Amino acid sequence: MHAHNPDPDPDNTSGLEPGGGVPPGETPPGEASTSSGAGPYRPLKRGWGNGPLVAICVVAILCAAFFLAYAVIVATR
Repeated sequence: MHAHNPDPDPDNTSGLEPGGGVPPGETPPGEASTSSGAGPYRPLKRGWGNGPLVAICVVAILCAAFFLAYAVIVATR
């Protein structure tokens, strides 16, 4: 059994110039040149809502109070 080499033979591959180069127009462009990407940049008009901001502050205060109370309890034993 003879193993088949998946690589093409450069001597008889169409589209190659002598030396292994590819002529212009043989390969497609790397990316489309007609699109502008994600669109124009538009700055945000609003920041965080009041609800999530208050919730984060309340959680932070509760965590700080818990560790402060824990430190006081450990220090008084």
